[in-house]
Amino acid sequence: MATPTPAPPAPVAALRGFSRFYTQRIGALEAGLLGSPLPLPAARVLYEIAHRQPITAAALAAALDLDPGYLSRMLAALGRQRLLRQQRSPQDRRQVRLALSPAGRRQFARLDRGANRQAAELLRPLTPGQQRQLAQSLQAAQALLGGEPTAVAASAPVRLRHPRPGDLGWVVHRQGALYAREYGWNTGFEALVAHIAADFLDHHDPRRERGWIAERNGEILGSVFLVRQSATVAKLRLLYVEPTARGQKLGRRLVAACLAFARRAGYRRVTLWTMSILVSARRIYEAAGFQLTQEEPTRSFGKRLTAQHWDLALPARR
Repeated sequence: MATPTPAPPAPVAALRGFSRFYTQRIGALEAGLLGSPLPLPAARVLYEIAHRQPITAAALAAALDLDPGYLSRMLAALGRQRLLRQQRSPQDRRQVRLALSPAGRRQFARLDRGANRQAAELLRPLTPGQQRQLAQSLQAAQALLGGEPTAVAASAPVRLRHPRPGDLGWVVHRQGALYAREYGWNTGFEALVAHIAADFLDHHDPRRERGWIAERNGEILGSVFLVRQSATVAKLRLLYVEPTARGQKLGRRLVAACLAFARRAGYRRVTLWTMSILVSARRIYEAAGFQLTQEEPTRSFGKRLTAQHWDLALPARR
């Protein structure tokens, strides 16, 4: 009798289960991908050439982490189907550069359109919020496993827009989850964020208060809000940036939008409350001109922290 295989750890089982589910849903096991004569590996090679052409076989093998012999056989098959064009490199005559032929470009375009339609059909039953959640989860998984963001996703512009129904709930969820994961804060922080969001929704004065949602390709990447504290003082609240969007100066852009509105609304000062442990946020505030005016030890969100108050004086409108 064969020895039974031990059950894998839960993360291993989850990753393998998703892999089986997704390859079946997209038809990756079929002889031809999306009704084409190409199996998945050949279609993947075609995709890579389309986005990197001209490219050498050696560079292609490195990009796809493929055995050179296996890749050579695939390239020969694609050549027999007249989908590739090969040309000697003018810099090194020993190297051959690969590009798609006209027939190859047409085949790739059909595959690309089909893949987009297939992905859209998979997403169709989901609400916009669920689609954003899925997109962020997939990007996080790709980053955790060492992948790079896709060229389209990385180059698409980030726009700042007004909050829409459902956005405040998403901000509460993401801030609660992120601060718990990154700093170990308990649900007291999520409760605070929920209170701020509810107060904004219940008492929002559009002439003197504003919220900004940072979005790229329908995915929420961050937020900031400016609320009225008094006739002359506004308070900056709920600044956050998703891990996948950090390092792109998005936090500074959100704060800049906040301060520009505060000036137009006639405020004389903007204040904020934060914790000293949030180093990246503090750097953004310092760069915008905020000054640390007060700090005190506190026990908040299940941790011993140092609370800080920052202020920025605004010039009077002329």
